[in-house]
Parts: sequence; C-alpha cells; structure tokens
Amino acid sequence: HETKEFKLIYDKVKDTIDKSALLFYYDKDDKELKRFVKDNFIVGKFGFTKTRIDKNNFMIIYNKWLQTVKPTIIANWDIAKENGVIDGDFYLADLLSVDNVTLKDKLFVVLKSNKYQLNKHQDKYGFHTFSEVEFKDQQKAHSKFWNKYERPPLEQYWDYIVERRDLLVPQDVRERKGSFFTPQIWVELSQKYLTDVLGEDWQDEYYVWDCAAGTGNLLNGLTNKYNIWASTLDKQDVDVIKDRIRNGANLLEDHVFQFDFLNDDFSTLPKPLQEIINNPEKRKKLVVYINPPYAEATTARTITGTGKNKSGVATENKVNQYFNAKIGNASNEIFTLFMAQVYTKIPDCFLAQFSTLKFVQGSNFSKFKEYFLANYLGGFIVPANTFDNVKGKFPIGFTVWDLKNKTKFENIKCDVFEKDATKFGEKVFYSNLPKSINKWFKEYNNCLNDNLGLVVGCPPDFQHNNQLAILAKQQERYCLKICKENIIQFCVYFSVRHCIPATWLNDRDQFLFPNKKWEKDKEFQNDCLAFALFNSQNKITSKDGVNHWIPFTENEVNSREKFDSNFMSKFIKGKIKPEDKPTIFTTLSEPKTHYEVPLNFSDEAKAVFDVGRELWRYYHASFANVQNFGEAGYNANASLYDIREYFQGRNEKGKMNNKSEDETYMKLISDLRDNLKILSQKIEPKVYEYGFLKE
Repeated sequence: HETKEFKLIYDKVKDTIDKSALLFYYDKDDKELKRFVKDNFIVGKFGFTKTRIDKNNFMIIYNKWLQTVKPTIIANWDIAKENGVIDGDFYLADLLSVDNVTLKDKLFVVLKSNKYQLNKHQDKYGFHTFSEVEFKDQQKAHSKFWNKYERPPLEQYWDYIVERRDLLVPQDVRERKGSFFTPQIWVELSQKYLTDVLGEDWQDEYYVWDCAAGTGNLLNGLTNKYNIWASTLDKQDVDVIKDRIRNGANLLEDHVFQFDFLNDDFSTLPKPLQEIINNPEKRKKLVVYINPPYAEATTARTITGTGKNKSGVATENKVNQYFNAKIGNASNEIFTLFMAQVYTKIPDCFLAQFSTLKFVQGSNFSKFKEYFLANYLGGFIVPANTFDNVKGKFPIGFTVWDLKNKTKFENIKCDVFEKDATKFGEKVFYSNLPKSINKWFKEYNNCLNDNLGLVVGCPPDFQHNNQLAILAKQQERYCLKICKENIIQFCVYFSVRHCIPATWLNDRDQFLFPNKKWEKDKEFQNDCLAFALFNSQNKITSKDGVNHWIPFTENEVNSREKFDSNFMSKFIKGKIKPEDKPTIFTTLSEPKTHYEVPLNFSDEAKAVFDVGRELWRYYHASFANVQNFGEAGYNANASLYDIREYFQGRNEKGKMNNKSEDETYMKLISDLRDNLKILSQKIEPKVYEYGFLKE
C-alpha cells in the first residue's frame, strides 16, 4: 500500500469510500448487521435496502447518533445547553433531510449540505441571518452513519417525530424548563372533563392559553383556533409548533409565541391576549390549560446529604422570592409557582392543569392553601408512569379550578383511571389533615437508657417508606432512638407504615397523629411488635453493634454460643426486671398506662414466630457439623438481616441478592413472608380505625 500505483488509485476512490461506505461494527451493530445481511444477501437481488426509520426506532437510532456523529460536530455542548440548544435538534435536522438538506425549514436547526444552520432570525437591517456549525472531520463520520439508514422516514411519521422532540431533551433540561409531553389518551380525557365542567360549547365561549405548551400536544383536539394561545420557554419549541401548523395542526401562527411565564413581564404578551387578561369580563372566560413541570428544588438526595439542590429548578425563577413569603415551601415546586402566578396575574380565570396532588395533602403546603383560594370543579388521577418522562409510581391529577370563587378547599374528590383509561373508582385527597405520625412518635422520644436501635427520620408518607428501617448504626440523616421506654410505640409506628403496600394510588397519602383507641388494644400492639421483628426493613445487624432484636433464647434455636443480648426474648416473656419494665408515656412527666408482660400474641403473630424460629434454627444447624465454625463465618448473634445476607449473598455491586440457591432457606423465607402478609392484613383495618391513615 506504499506503492505509487496504490496511492494513485486510493486518492481517486478515497472520497467515495469516505462518503458512501456502509460500516458496521460487530460489537455495537450486531442486530443491524444481521438485519442488513438478511434483507440484502438474497439471490437475484440488485442494490441494497437501508434500515427504515419510523416512530418506534427513531430514539434507538438517536442514541447511536449520539455516539457516532455528535462528537464530530464543532460545538461546546455545555454552553449550547445553557442557551437552550440541544443535540436533539441537530439529529432532527439530519433525520428529516434528503441529500443532506433538511426538508423542514421551520426547525430551529437545519442541515445545509456540509454544515448546520441555526437560530435563523431577522437582524436590525431587516436581513435574515443565522449561525453556522461545521464538522471536525469533513463530515466523514456523518456520511458513514447515515449511509446505513433511509432518510427521511415516511412522511406519515414526520409530525409525530417532531412533536416528540421532548424525548430528545436531557432530563435536567426537561425538569427545569417544563418539556413534559402529555399522552394523547389523557389529553382527550382532560378535554372531556372540561366539556363536563364548562358545557358542550365551551370551545366557542371560552379562550384557552397553554402557557407551558412545549411542542403543543396538549392543544391537540381543540377546534376553535381563533380562541387558542400557546406560549413556551424555548424558541425551538415555538419553531416545532409552527412547523406542525404547516402540517395541519389547528392553531394560528400569530397565537404561538416564546414567553417565560414565571419571569417575563406580562406587558410583552401579544396585544390581543393582553386585552383578554386585562378585561375583567373576558378574563372570566379564559381557561389557563397547562401541564407544567413537576420538578422541585430539593430531592431525597438533597435531604440525605448526598446531593444538592437541582440547579435552575424553581429557585432560579424570580417569582420564587416573591412568592416564598406568600406560599412558603411550596415555592420550591415549579407547578405551584405556576398556580400562584396564574392566581395572582390572571384573577377570576379558570385553571385546568396536570400536576401532582401534593399541593392538596402535602405537609409543606399549608401556607399555599391559605393563599390559593379557589373552587374545585372536578378532575381525575392517573398513574405517573404513563407519562414517559416522569419517574416514579405516584398519581398525577388533572384538576379544574374556578379562581373567581375564593373558597378554601378542605378536600377534593378525583375519579381514578388505570393506565388503559379504565375508570375503577374515586379517591379523596384531604387538605385539612391532623398532625403527622412523626409528631406523634416524637412524643415518645424519651429514651433514658442505652438505645436498642435507631430509626431514620423520614417524611410521613408512602413515598418515603422505603427509607424507614430499623438500624443499629447512626446515619448521616437525623435518627431517633429506640429503647425500652418506647419500643412498643416504635413498633406501632413502624408497622402501620409498612403493613400496607405502597402503590401509585396511595404514594402521597400521609400517615397521621392517631386517636387514643390504640392505647388499649394490646393485641394490636403485640401484632405490631411481631411484624417489626420479622420485617425485611428490620436491618439490624450484629456487625454494627450488639443485637438486641433476637426474639428467641439460645435453646430455642440451638445456638452454638451464648447471645450477647437476650433483651427481646426476656421482654416478650416478661422477664425484664420490675424496675426496667417499659412504661408508655404521652409526655415525659405524665405516665399514661403500664405495658403488661408477658405478652400474649394472636394466632397470626404466633404463626410468624413459628416460621421465624425455624429459620433461625436452620441457620444455626448449617454450622452443626463444622469444626472451626468461627472461621466458617458462624455468628451466634446473627439477626434476621445477617441470616438473609448469609444465605442470599451479595452481587458485585454489594447489593444483597434476591434469591438463594439453598432451597430449604428459600422455602422458609417464603413462608415467613406469606405469614407476615397475613399478619399485615390483620393490622391494616386498625390503621384506619385508629386514625393513622384516612380512608
């Protein structure tokens, strides 16, 4: 390949190879290569078939494009992202093109042969101008990548792909700017509810403004384009909506504009929309119809000390400081800032919005509920994970409010729909709730002796129950002590929070300060003790200190050595010394009742103890024929968590495995879980009866 003749030929074909070669990598392109061979290596076939792009695979190809083409584009992507330019716009320019010329000139970025053009605008002299972006490698990687694909996709997919630009937006940008796509199934249902509330002719009688429009899909299905307005934070999304208008979207270009609802001055709004907002009578006919972002400035990682406030979320909006004094901690949420801004700037209108329901039942929203006075007209809730860029299992609601009727709402009732739009009931979200269960338990934070364990302080709702565990070692987060004086109250606290499985529907439900009936129900208290002893969230381990939570004696489980602590078995059997008997306190100075020992357990609790005893025996028996059992990892003080770790082991990341190869152990742990489930079902009705939860 060093000869003159080779170099001469190579110079002649090099350009063609760079531009026309189809290059597959065995490791990265395995499936594509197999498909290409299957489609093209056919006897009698002439030419070849490229991979077609449609609405189902355009994201897969985008992820490949990120690895291959994006690095060859001359750009500082960090600066670009700060200014609202995303790599997805360059991908769209590539995808919707023929012969390297983008077919949709309304997109924010277009491809023009060997360079991109973006931010097309009219300069001060009246001329159209734009910025240009080139390739580092004379477009070689770009050409080789797109040689494998048929561009553009079939025209029937164009509008869908452009409308779903939100899928190409990084998650942190989506949260900060509100690029949240509303599934069409819920768009249609929300418009049905608006019809039920406002009447059959509402679209002709009312004005509609979506001030967090994104790519405008929430407005799909509305018929009177002369009464519809759409604004969005990003110029790119404005361009997408206007492109969709050219392809049949029922909107007016002049009614679509760029506007930062939380920061821009309302005097910059289009004049016709200002006239509606500034006219008291017309304003009463305005429906602010939105799906704002649900991000908040703080996260669980912020609280645990492992993260920091999300940059640019809520707190960087200038209205945050203004509303903080009026709505308190609710100002950390973008969607409540939208609500407060609508309430303040556009009084007497209607607000129809998608959001979480934490503003109704959340413990941090009491000040917001004093400020936001409106009449609830109706709504529904759906699973959050039906929104493809929202994480977590919790309800998202669509609620309609009349802002001219200044009413303090106590609770709201929503229809409940599953992910297939099947209605299966109603749910009430309570606004005026009693004090939280955390305040109840803090009344028993009166440990006088050495602690038996710790419980991490976490918010009192189902969403945070996975953080609620019994531990032996102090955590970074605030922990409360468990001791002789409060062990029964703690087990009640622990059990009422864990006995009911968390679902998307109850995710934000609040655990509450109970009534006093539980104090006389000894069977309930003992059931809770049994449940807490054998629950998987009991993560006491003897590695972190003395294990006080073994509910059996050495003889009962055939231990090969004496336990370091027999507290729990003594407590259960009434063998604690008289002066050490725990007393239930409502306050430090006022003893309420004395706990009676020995403890009597229900049949359901006894069944849990029986299986638990067999599990402990099986662990100790596993070392019965081992001579140097200490070297073999034997631990006489093994807790339930230690036993699970012994049999299940951990993966390479240090996480405990879900299963064990030991069939006997798997049968025992399965039986334990089954009996715990039966016990939890016995406890559950009393959780509501004693006021720990509202129905």
